Amino acid sequence: MKLAALADIHGNADALAAVLADAVAQGAGQMVILGDHFSGPLDAAGTWAQLKGLDALCLRGNHDRYLLDQPREAMGASDAAAHDALPGEALDWLAGLPTVLRFDGVFCCHGTPASDETYLCERITPDGAVAQRDCETISRLLAGIEAGLVLCAHSHLPRALRLPDGRQVVNPGSVGCPAYLDDAPVPHRVESGFPEASYALIEPGARGWDVSFRRVAYDSHGQIRRAVGAGRTDWAGALRTGWIAS
Repeated sequence: MKLAALADIHGNADALAAVLADAVAQGAGQMVILGDHFSGPLDAAGTWAQLKGLDALCLRGNHDRYLLDQPREAMGASDAAAHDALPGEALDWLAGLPTVLRFDGVFCCHGTPASDETYLCERITPDGAVAQRDCETISRLLAGIEAGLVLCAHSHLPRALRLPDGRQVVNPGSVGCPAYLDDAPVPHRVESGFPEASYALIEPGARGWDVSFRRVAYDSHGQIRRAVGAGRTDWAGALRTGWIAS
């Protein structure tokens, strides 16, 4: 089985279309999407048009939860934009998604098994730098998870780690949002440093699982125009370069 792991689409319908086409061309037999499907100032409706007929395993991320749990007037700008663009059936679909998935020796979550707002593979230092977590902390966060392959998301940063006990942890990166700003636990910026859509291809190998990351180029001009039109220059810059403009 060749598995395509996708995450953090954030309403970027053009990036999603490019990744889905690439995954099919690469012979992926199963797709899993690790949450945060719609939130952003881009094209939530166009993203839903692709997802609603897709044969994929999907789970709910933190921004998917915000779309369901927060009153419209309390939503941040990215969640509000997606909420206003989505039909009721898309929200019903989100409500039916699980928060974790288990299949064929694979465990999937958005952040950690216990929290969709906590990075599994990264930590934020007091001065706002993004650093890789130590293996002891990752192992503690995965206590009780015996799957040989753990798929996570949330940080938008592609990573493939092997823990000392042999478990492999993979974050496929972000399909649609290569850089962003956040304020928890302290203000910080997460930047992949490249504008292409990111996902991972994973298949059984001699030492457990072979992982290859795919960076898929696509025409981002339409999504950049949407971001600019919404007054989101941070998103426009991220889509253009993979960095947040200083």
